[in-house]
Amino acid sequence: MSYLDRDMLGMYRNDTGPGPALMGADTLIGDDVCNHSDEQLGEIKEIMLDMRSGQIAYAVLSFGGMLGLGEKLFAVPWEKLTLDAVNKRFLLDVDKNQLKNAPGFDKDNWPDMASDAWNDQMNQFYGTTSRYGMGGMSSTGSAVGGRMSSGSDLRGGASLQSDTGGSMSGSSMSGSRAGTGSLQDDLGSRSSLSDDDEMNRRS
Repeated sequence: MSYLDRDMLGMYRNDTGPGPALMGADTLIGDDVCNHSDEQLGEIKEIMLDMRSGQIAYAVLSFGGMLGLGEKLFAVPWEKLTLDAVNKRFLLDVDKNQLKNAPGFDKDNWPDMASDAWNDQMNQFYGTTSRYGMGGMSSTGSAVGGRMSSGSDLRGGASLQSDTGGSMSGSSMSGSRAGTGSLQDDLGSRSSLSDDDEMNRRS
């Protein structure tokens, strides 16, 4: 099946739709991946998003049936893949035998793809320079995105916040609500002082 077959929403049905410049992620799951020698390497099993920058970080591929590697999965930096819109597949400019040495992992034991160690391993094997994950830097060396709210922040109604945007996180919003009573108490105290001053002035 190609992404055309998985297009349940009809985004690729005519030439005025978004494809192939913008593609639905769900339609790409299962697409074949070949190299430039037209050798089939495997298929896309998952697409990993960097939640700080909004960029696609990796495509998780299964090469098992093609290379005798069992059920192992392999993360490939998205920038190494090229969409072949004519043949409805992706191209990966890597020799088939080279992939036998690619960093792989078991489907029941996923690595920490946000770690510096993982980034270094990917960059060394594929010759890339991108950094993804919580401590990541963009390929230009600048800090990526803002702070990601924790699960409790999001459950409390906070949105993803920026460290530099001046927005309040979920906890600071709660703090401002909790502080409302103190502000009223303070205003009340000031009002009492004003009444005392007024009485002293009259006497």
